[in-house]
Formats: sequence, structure tokens, C-alpha cells
Amino acid sequence: MTQTLSLPSPAAAPNLRAALRRAERPGRLGALALALPALLFLVVTFAAPIGLFLTTAVRNPEVRDTLPQTAAILADWDGLATPGEAAYAALLGDLTRAKEENTAAALGKRLNYESAGMRSRIMSVVRHLGGFQDGALAPQFAALDPVWASPDLWAIIKRNAAPVTPYYLLTAVDLQQDASGAVTRVKDDQAVFLGILGRTLWIAGLVTAATLLLGFPTAYVISLAPARIAGFMLLMVLLPLWTSLLVRTTAWVVLLQTDGVINQALLALGLTTEKLQLMLTRFGTVTAMTHIQLPFTILPILSVMKSIPAGQMRAARSLGAPPFFAFWRVYAPQTLPGVAAGCLMTFILSLGYYITPALVGGPRDQMLSNFIATYINRDLNWGMAAALAGLLLVMTISIYLLFLRLVGAERIKLG
Repeated sequence: MTQTLSLPSPAAAPNLRAALRRAERPGRLGALALALPALLFLVVTFAAPIGLFLTTAVRNPEVRDTLPQTAAILADWDGLATPGEAAYAALLGDLTRAKEENTAAALGKRLNYESAGMRSRIMSVVRHLGGFQDGALAPQFAALDPVWASPDLWAIIKRNAAPVTPYYLLTAVDLQQDASGAVTRVKDDQAVFLGILGRTLWIAGLVTAATLLLGFPTAYVISLAPARIAGFMLLMVLLPLWTSLLVRTTAWVVLLQTDGVINQALLALGLTTEKLQLMLTRFGTVTAMTHIQLPFTILPILSVMKSIPAGQMRAARSLGAPPFFAFWRVYAPQTLPGVAAGCLMTFILSLGYYITPALVGGPRDQMLSNFIATYINRDLNWGMAAALAGLLLVMTISIYLLFLRLVGAERIKLG
């Protein structure tokens, strides 16, 4: 007697999927419970601080907090002519309180970003607070600086009375707002940040190409070497990772300087007749960064190469394929997941380099991270630093997503 196997009807499929989800739910909840402490740690120590820092790229509290009466009056101002006496009186009252609270300097610094000289104008009014007489205030302000009679100056104050501002984000891409609020390009002699972004991408691309040219043959040799020799070579590849980034960069300063090891070796071998300028150059920056990033390119490629069966090359040769053709058509395509992972990792890490370009590179080799550090440490301009950091973050995520779309996440293997 034979038994027939009955298959579930298509109508029962949704019920089966729902039952399967219910059966798997305890396992998912258990896995989530195990990962929850790590997720909370990342949110509190990583995501939240970065998010809070990036909000400073649009926050605009200085004018709103320091000149509340002036902002309220200018809210109804049409911007066509100089505002009336009420605006001057409100500004005088706000600056009197700002002097008592020591906030006038911060206000002047913020407005100075929009228009050069605003800080000195604000502080001039603060110093002259005791000298204002009863009567019309507009002529007295104009006597301190004729610009106080210009609608453009008051337009700057009105525009920055908003709780958020596009100023930092626009400046980060070499744009600005004119007196009417329209977005325009900055003057050519002031357009710097898109050039810096392009330089950052170019240097990261050069480093990625250099590490691939050096790393692919190295990984191939290691994958073919006997176990003991391969272990020693892999140790040499990993050794730089056990040394501080600052120490490795300082070592390149010693090697590349005018009286350094490289120049002495070139002179001793007769390859040059005079010492070369290797420090503070693009060559020095790319060379030092390539040395630092080389392990990050080699390791994913080596991991994929070790998984490729050696018999495939022998089979291709036995079928009449020349050595180069067999390598290029059979072996090399299988290494693409490792090449993709290594190049992506190196490129993204190179975008954020700061120490190496600062020590080895010249003024024309400074990358976007150097300017972010300058705005934070020297200028105390957190808004501009956050805008540049946001630009770099958006660029990095965009490149990553584009890479995933072109290559596919399933083909990328980190190890």
C-alpha cells in the first residue's frame, strides 16, 4: 500500500509563514537581549555625541538669545529701508544687558562670520553705551559707524535671529546668502572648501591605488608560500598595526627629511646628485599613508585568495590556457570580493586622515580633517567644524552606498 505526500495549498502558505515567525520570535528576542547592552553603549558613547555635535552645524542661538527684543521688532520689518527708532532702542537695550552678562563678544563673533567687521561694530556700541543721549538714536549709531544706517546690516541681524541657520552648511560647499536671502556662490578667492574636498578624495584615491598595486602581489605571494614562510610574511604585514600611528608617521619624518635615510641612500648609490625635497610634499603624504594602510588592503585580499582552490589554475593550464590568461580569466575574478573590501576600507579610512598629512604633508596636502581640527582647536568655531564633518560623513556614506550598489554587499568579504 503506497502513501501519497500531500503538499500544503497556496492558501495555507501565509499561515505557515506566520507560524514560523512565531516559532523564531523567542530566539530573536534572546539575541536582541544579548546585543542590547552593546547597542546601548554605542548609542550613548558614539551615536549620541556625534549627532549632538552635528546639530551645531545648524544651531544659531547667539542672536536669538542676546538680542531678543531686536529680533522681535525686526520680525515685522520689510527689509527695504533702515528700520525705525524702535529697532535702535531695542538693540541698545539688548546690548546693555549683553554687556552685563558678558555675551556681547560671542554675538559679535557670530555676526562677524556673516560680515567682516561686525564684531568691532558691536563692541564699539557696547563701549559707547554710556555716551548715548536722549533723542533720536539712528544718527548716534551712524556717528559710530555709517554702516548702521544700511538696511543690509539689519538684514544680517534679522536673518540670524532664526533658531537655525544654513550659513555653516552653505559655507562648507562654497555658497552664501546675499542680503535678500538668495543663495549664491562665494567669490573665487574665497571658494576653498570644495577644492579641499576634492584634494581629500584625490589623496585617498592615490593611497587606495598604491596599496592595491603593492598589496595584491604581496597577498598572492603569501597565499602561495609554504606555511612557515607565509606565517612570517603575514607577521611582517601585521607588525605595523601593533605600532602607534603617531610613531609610524614620525618614522617617515625621519626617513623623508632632507638629511634623512632615503636621501642619504640615494646619494650613496649615485642615483641623485643633490638632496631631494621629500618632506612636506604630496609624495611624502601618499607614501606614509600607503605604508599605514597597506595591511588593511592586504588582509581581505589574502583571506579570499586562501579560499580559492589551487586546482583551478592547474585545470586551466591543462586545458591549454597560457599562464597569464589562466590567472586573469580564472583566478583574478575570484579575488574581486577581497579587492573590493580592501579598497573600500582603505579609501574610507584615508578620507579621515589627520596626523599624517599634518606632519608629513605641506600646506597644499592638508585634508578636510585638518581644517575640522583647526576650527575646533584654534578658531573655536564648532558650527563650521560640524558642517565640514557632516560634509565628510555624507561623502563617506554616499561612496559606501554607491560601492554597495555597484559591487553588491554579498560580494564584499573582510575576512
